[in-house]
Amino acid sequence: MISSPTHVYPVIWYEGSVLLIDQTHLPAEYAFVEIHRCEDMAQAIKTMIVRGAPAIGIAAAYGMYLGAREIETHDREQFLSQLEQVAQMLRTTRPTAVNLFWAIARMLKTAYETIGTVEEIRQVLLTTAQTIQTEDLQTCQAIGDRGLELLPKTPAQLNLLTHCNAGALATAGYGTALGVVRSAWSCGRLSRLYADETRPRLQGAKLTAWECVQEGIPVTVITDSMAAHCMQQGMIHAVVVGADRIAANGDTANKIGTYSLALVAKAHDVPFYVAAPVATIDFAIATGREIPIEERDPVEVYQIDDTILTPAGVEFYNPAFDVTPAHLITAIITEHGAFSPSQLQQELQHKYVA
Repeated sequence: MISSPTHVYPVIWYEGSVLLIDQTHLPAEYAFVEIHRCEDMAQAIKTMIVRGAPAIGIAAAYGMYLGAREIETHDREQFLSQLEQVAQMLRTTRPTAVNLFWAIARMLKTAYETIGTVEEIRQVLLTTAQTIQTEDLQTCQAIGDRGLELLPKTPAQLNLLTHCNAGALATAGYGTALGVVRSAWSCGRLSRLYADETRPRLQGAKLTAWECVQEGIPVTVITDSMAAHCMQQGMIHAVVVGADRIAANGDTANKIGTYSLALVAKAHDVPFYVAAPVATIDFAIATGREIPIEERDPVEVYQIDDTILTPAGVEFYNPAFDVTPAHLITAIITEHGAFSPSQLQQELQHKYVA
């Protein structure tokens, strides 16, 4: 297990299998699901047992290894052909999260470039998945440090607002947006975190709040519709959110409700920051119009646990993400520094993207 100040690891490689914190049961139950097969990993990603773009990428990397372990051939070409099928199955699980595709592509590239037997390729794939996990933890800690440098200098202690969960549970164990919060808290710059509950799945109320409680970070949960009032009252000094995919121009897809939050922040002159690793930036697409938006089962809207919220006969629309235009984003915080959306291609594409 890799070391992290949070001691919360959503994905763990342990004695030949993958342990996932079952995030669908938090905060009521802190339980793990043990994954042995790539099909089970795909289902865990699809059903949001594991969620958050970086954590999805890590889980998919291990899913690629599990799939490789299941392929019963010693012929290299047959092995690679079947590994492509494993990759395609994993790609279909969450179409918006670019880290998923990035991790799968890295695993495939590793397999094709490894010279040796099928068994040697399998071992290199496992090592690569573990490396992706370790790198993400280091990346998130760097994002936290870069974000701390960027936060408003006054007041001395800040009230920050976040949306959804971009914390340890969504990454290797530190967080992107919540990594910035953690860094601010550890340096005495944070007074309080306000967490949007984040309808329809309530990741803010359930997951972000849970993480904060574990570490003693002062947290206040508000409904999504309260953010404008809180900013109007001067209660929020900056907004920090994560991202599932960032286009080359800085348009950012994140959990549904992020776009409206950015509009409100702009109206109240509150800085709006996106915290994400460079791997989340998809330089292959020019603008957010090209980002596929996942639409999920309407049951997430009309039902919470066993309670039906709506009358029979109504229709539902349940996009999981929205796209925040670049002009509403103050800066994008990466492990290599903070940049305005217009700087991404010049400063990052050719320096850090293979």
